[in-house]
Amino acid sequence: METEVVVIEESNIDEEAKKQLKRAGDIMKNGGLVAFPTETVYGLGGNALNPESSKKIYAAKGRPSDNPLIVHVSNMDDVEKIVKEVPEAAKKLAAAFWPGPLTMIMNKNDKVPYETTGGLDTVAIRMPNNKIALGLIDAAGGYIAAPSANTSGRPSPTVARYCVEDLAGKIEMIIDGGQVGIGLESTIVDLTSDEPMILRPGYITADMLIEVLGTISIDRTIIDSTSTQKPKAPGMKYKHYAPKGDLAIVQGSQEKVIEYINTKAKEARAEGKKVGIIGTDSTKNLYEADIVKSVGNRDDESTIAHELFKVLREFDDENVDVMFSESFDENGIGQAIMNRLLKAAGHNVIVL
Repeated sequence: METEVVVIEESNIDEEAKKQLKRAGDIMKNGGLVAFPTETVYGLGGNALNPESSKKIYAAKGRPSDNPLIVHVSNMDDVEKIVKEVPEAAKKLAAAFWPGPLTMIMNKNDKVPYETTGGLDTVAIRMPNNKIALGLIDAAGGYIAAPSANTSGRPSPTVARYCVEDLAGKIEMIIDGGQVGIGLESTIVDLTSDEPMILRPGYITADMLIEVLGTISIDRTIIDSTSTQKPKAPGMKYKHYAPKGDLAIVQGSQEKVIEYINTKAKEARAEGKKVGIIGTDSTKNLYEADIVKSVGNRDDESTIAHELFKVLREFDDENVDVMFSESFDENGIGQAIMNRLLKAAGHNVIVL
């Protein structure tokens, strides 16, 4: 299969762009797959109501078929058509955060096939805050099932070239909409129990959710890789976001972290290994390795979220064998950053 790459600027959805979106929508209506940008990461989209399309998504990604897909919609009315009922909490959250990086889990009705939900009676739904994505959803018939557009387990793509790297020859089209804005996948909240529960942290933080709902709990098993329970949301059960080389997270005071990482980097380089280090704007120049990258500014952790997956992918491009990363504050969006880093490192944390 030859994969077509189409460039569309979100800031300029002109008549030509609309024609391209219609073609992409037709591909999905006919059972094909299209990678496309959202505000979080690039998604790999297929018709959410077609079980064969969902099977193709799993196959293209090499993704376990019990790992649920997120259904993307462009309006609230379409949510009501695929769930048994819309909880009051969902209406409040949608009013506050949609379109945006929030996925809500509700009880599905028979319109959504089990192939899309990973065999579960619940469905994960979100409305992306990206004009290309919203136009594509409408062109495709209103319901796009879309996990991140990467080979399962690898860092999620924040630019189209990594979609090409992982999926060329496996899908019909990739829409290049430039670098995404946020860089981490959406927050996932389960609304099927008495108390709303965060199943995956993201840009929408627990404090932001509490402001709207008054209460929220966090599923503490989201970092438990030994659980045999079926995942209710993407990313709960399987290793995710992993670069090709070995990654370790180092936790402690800044002085001790820098000293430890530099010592281990020197040892690894002496063994002939190529070493990469993930620091921040304030520490980048204090490290010695083959490649040192800053993921952003600790005073604005949204910059770190924006760069994290991109940096992990760049280390793969540069054939890095061993990586060390500083740890980050687990409050606010830092919780989402550490969630992704822990999964990328296989929970390999050195505490000093």
